[in-house]
Amino acid sequence: MARKRIGRSTLSFAGRPVIVATAAVAGPDEGKGPLGGEFDDVKKDRLLGNKSWEKAEAQLLTEVITIVMGKANLDQSQVDLLAAGDLLNQIISADFTAREFTIPFLGLFGACSTMAESLIVAAMAVDGGYADNVVAAASSHFDTAERQFRYPIEHGTQRHPTTQWTATGAGAALVSSMGRGPVITAATIGAVVDYNQKNINDMGAAMAPAAADTIARHLQGTGRRPEDYDLIVTGDLAAVGLPVAADMLKEQGLDLGARFGDCGLMLYDHEKQDVHAGGSGCACSALVFCAHIHRLLQRGQYRRVLLVGTGALFSPTSAQQGESIPGIAHAVEIEAGEVEAGEVKAGEVKAEEVKAGEVKAEEGNP
Repeated sequence: MARKRIGRSTLSFAGRPVIVATAAVAGPDEGKGPLGGEFDDVKKDRLLGNKSWEKAEAQLLTEVITIVMGKANLDQSQVDLLAAGDLLNQIISADFTAREFTIPFLGLFGACSTMAESLIVAAMAVDGGYADNVVAAASSHFDTAERQFRYPIEHGTQRHPTTQWTATGAGAALVSSMGRGPVITAATIGAVVDYNQKNINDMGAAMAPAAADTIARHLQGTGRRPEDYDLIVTGDLAAVGLPVAADMLKEQGLDLGARFGDCGLMLYDHEKQDVHAGGSGCACSALVFCAHIHRLLQRGQYRRVLLVGTGALFSPTSAQQGESIPGIAHAVEIEAGEVEAGEVKAGEVKAEEVKAGEVKAEEGNP
């Protein structure tokens, strides 16, 4: 019997894995955005002194993992697992980063949903008793993504209005069985959803149905209502996909209102920076969560957040062959930690004590 599962695809973490530290290293354009002052480091250029964009991306990921371990006062011998991924073929940024460490490694690919996916893997490992400390991380780079998925930037190709700007940067979170910080209480592993969207220059529309599906599944599985969250934030639906997902949820009787946001709209200044529809890439949600949202949870400005990583599951080959673009979304529920990890709070979602749909909002919720 799957004792820690509530609903069809939602997991409950009674052990309350704690995010003891996060780190974020950003590219120059991301540093010019509204969150620029919150990153641990902002690079002056996207090449970082390397001979290729790909080497630069691996450097970003290596640096952010090193920083987050330092913040948690851990060396790599004390980290039980590294769960990381990126956008590139064979996730080479994560692979080449992992060779710089001696940490057991799980390489992940969920396209732009990878940060949320890595947090779920980390929470499962810690809550299941398989690890005490896990680094969850993700990266992307504007130039590596353009070269692989669209056109080399040297071509000067005109971008479509619905095109999103792949974020340059990397984010990492240290998830632990002990310590203080925001805690991961539940997660919903998304199903692949495909509405036969084929436009590679409109990722938001391709991912929106998966985001709506996962959010609805998560609310049903946990028994929560939209108003139980201070923020429900998608990874990178941006200006096109976010209203599509909102409308799809309204059709199911779920009005998320002003609490529904998107990392792709939070990362850049859309009046001063020409990012078209908004941000995207694995680093988009990684940077916003690790630099901004985690900090607000630490301060108690947010009490409960639902981070919904969204990804477009396609490759250049599949697009050239006329395949549609399947979407995926994974949801991670994170609460402001008021107690040491492992202590049970009254009203927490516990799979051992409830059946799907029977979880009530905590006392004091609207």
